[in-house]
Amino acid sequence: MSRALAADGGAATPSAIRTVGDSPLYRGATLALFLSGLGTSAAAPQITLFLVDELHVSLTTAGLYYLTSLTAPVAGYLIGARSDRTGRRLGFFRLCALTGFLGWSAMALSDQVWMPFVIGTVILAFSGAAGSQLFAAVHDDLQATESPVGDGVVSIVRMALTAGWIVGPVAGSLLATAAGPRAMFVATGLCTLAQIVPMGFAGTRLARPDVTNTAAPQPQAPAEYAGRRPGIRAMLPLLAFTGLYVLVYAGEPIKYGYLTIYMHNDMDLPTAVSGAVIGIQPFVELILMPVAVVVARRIGMMRLMVFAAAFGVGANLCFALTGNAAGMFAGQILMGGVWGVFAALGIIVAQRLLPEAVATASAVFMSSTALASALGGLTGSLGVGLLGLPYVFLAPALYGLVATIGIAVMSRSRHAVG
Repeated sequence: MSRALAADGGAATPSAIRTVGDSPLYRGATLALFLSGLGTSAAAPQITLFLVDELHVSLTTAGLYYLTSLTAPVAGYLIGARSDRTGRRLGFFRLCALTGFLGWSAMALSDQVWMPFVIGTVILAFSGAAGSQLFAAVHDDLQATESPVGDGVVSIVRMALTAGWIVGPVAGSLLATAAGPRAMFVATGLCTLAQIVPMGFAGTRLARPDVTNTAAPQPQAPAEYAGRRPGIRAMLPLLAFTGLYVLVYAGEPIKYGYLTIYMHNDMDLPTAVSGAVIGIQPFVELILMPVAVVVARRIGMMRLMVFAAAFGVGANLCFALTGNAAGMFAGQILMGGVWGVFAALGIIVAQRLLPEAVATASAVFMSSTALASALGGLTGSLGVGLLGLPYVFLAPALYGLVATIGIAVMSRSRHAVG
């Protein structure tokens, strides 16, 4: 009898993959975020080359472009707060996608040095909020339907964004080589606009404040908060978690800026080997993302993130201290572990830390990568001059150690997320 009941219970619980496939909203969000990752990652490595080769600016000036990302958190907060007050998640998503198309199209037409900086600061800052609106829409629907596989659904949707970042840099490089960077920027704009297509005319259901969206308990928004902007005090746990995430992520721009140079110029590794080192991380990340969801159900999300942040410390120590190909592979595999956990669970934790304003939480958390890019770029620039290669990687190792301690403290506090 018990076996029969267990079998019936297992059959009654849908899989996350099937849930995504059966829902126009989840399926559309998955495809839209793949297109977002594809377009953004195709353009990101080509921007400085465009500034240097097409607009003839110095390397120092080109590097300052990444500071334009500092406006993204402000834009994301404004969009998220408005979305939480009105509940129009997909309406704001479509507006942000259209803004991205206009921004990248304008980038392709830029013929003055100031133009990319203004476009990046003003227009593209708002386009980045499109993804956070999709995650907020998915959250609302999961909460309204009381889905028992909500974490798995969010993880699958987030995996699509990672998959786009795997394909995008290669596709962008090939297109820029064949047709030029301006054509590549137009293609990025079309990818951004094309996010609207898989969403079709999908709508969302407003989440009820008295239900959960997963099998695990989570904090719920009191009814009196509906339509109100959360105060700073309510946002403090989210801001603390986002700040710690910035410290974890800050090593990525340093790694992408200097690891290839170190492997090529100092270690004399063959191009195929250094390419394999760079490419192994996203594949490890994709493999580990669904595993992270399962493990988090057993030990808790924030406890798992403590281990993931510690992996980041180990990875950067491998880059700084090993000096051989095996150490580079070990570091990248550890980095795959870092992002397999944070990519799968970070957005879920952020939304649970501010359940009364999930669009605001999503926007604040997702814009943290822009802050991390600015911090990492500045740290790398100063660190290479002071420490040289490969010891510049000791700086992100230190950031990661602070983040590990901070997340460990949060995991033991009343703000811990299970």
